[in-house]
Amino acid sequence: MPSKLLARALSVVAAFVVGVAHAQGFPTKPVTIIVPFPPGAGPDFAARAIGEKLSPRIGQPVIVENRPGVGGMAGANAVAKAPADGHTLLLTPNTLMIAPHILPKGAGAGLNVLADLVPVAPVGSTPMLLVVNPQLGVKTAQELVALAKKSPGGVAYASAGNGSPMHIAGELLKKSAGIDLLHVPYKGVAPAVTDTLGGQVKVLFVALGGVAQHIKSGKLVPLAVVEQKRTPLLPDVPTLVELGFRDVAVDAWYGVLAPKGTPDAVIAKLNDELNAVLAMPDLEERLAGAGIQARGGTVAQLGAQMRDDHARYGKIIREFGIQAD
Repeated sequence: MPSKLLARALSVVAAFVVGVAHAQGFPTKPVTIIVPFPPGAGPDFAARAIGEKLSPRIGQPVIVENRPGVGGMAGANAVAKAPADGHTLLLTPNTLMIAPHILPKGAGAGLNVLADLVPVAPVGSTPMLLVVNPQLGVKTAQELVALAKKSPGGVAYASAGNGSPMHIAGELLKKSAGIDLLHVPYKGVAPAVTDTLGGQVKVLFVALGGVAQHIKSGKLVPLAVVEQKRTPLLPDVPTLVELGFRDVAVDAWYGVLAPKGTPDAVIAKLNDELNAVLAMPDLEERLAGAGIQARGGTVAQLGAQMRDDHARYGKIIREFGIQAD
């Protein structure tokens, strides 16, 4: 074998041996899961619920740390700069794939979300919904569209902020239905939900996790699921796509990421442990109660989701000229 090929082969073998050694000794200290949003939000709930189950399996404490700011980029940056040994992870919604397209240049401190972070495992999804305050007097998406068509200036809708999946859903429906919709951006899900409950704004695009209790109580009425398929968490609610509003579908998933350079063997071990945890019936039930559908999977599946969302939402944001608040 030529010397160059031999050297390359030996380096590959050495890297494999080192990676296996890392995995066999992992973890050697507490594992920190950074959530790039405030406490109480869906990603925070998921991280804490998963962490409680993960800790006894890996024999180390799992600490959840909230690092909100810059559309999730602050927490993501903290993970990207952490040692690449598997002890610092990021649990983020897919809004991290959207943020680079809407934030001002330089706001992400140079972070490349596809290059500086690597996928570990998908962990769940929370269905996106179109809901209304009962005071609006509509019970279907078709009735809402009809109301918008005959209302001067259209109908106002709330979202968690400019560039959020909820905002994108509103713009997609506006285009597909040929109606006027006035976007009212809020700084987060909670204030948008509060004002919709109070009637200041009567239409809301939101993830199920933020309104599950209000749907159960009848304070908010779900008109449609804003995804490609119906959700088992609300099986009787149709999608906008099946109602004839083509391409009006977004998604909201959560995934665990690690710093670039984390050994493959460590990522494989984390993926195995996370999938085992997500298959536990009591955890599935707990997450479902918060409007989150547990969803494990492979490293490759999460990587594909990241790339697909980064490309798709980037195209939509450019089409509609969406910018950050």
